[in-house]
Amino acid sequence: MAEDFSPKIFLQTVSKRPGVYQMKNASADTIYVGKAKNLFNRLSSYFQKDIENIKTRVLVSQIAD
Repeated sequence: MAEDFSPKIFLQTVSKRPGVYQMKNASADTIYVGKAKNLFNRLSSYFQKDIENIKTRVLVSQIAD
C-alpha cells in the first residue's frame, strides 16, 4: 500500500450504507470497482490481517486511494 494510505483512518470516513467503490493504485489507475450493501463492512474486510485469497492480498497491496 502507499505509505500515506492508512486503512484505519480511511475506514472512519466510510458509510454503512449501500454504494459503489473504486480502488486506485499509486498511478491513480482504477484497479478495482465494487459494490456493497454495507460499504463499511465490505471495505473493512479487505484490511483484515489474515486474507487467505492471494488475488485479494495482491489487490490490497496495490491500493493507494
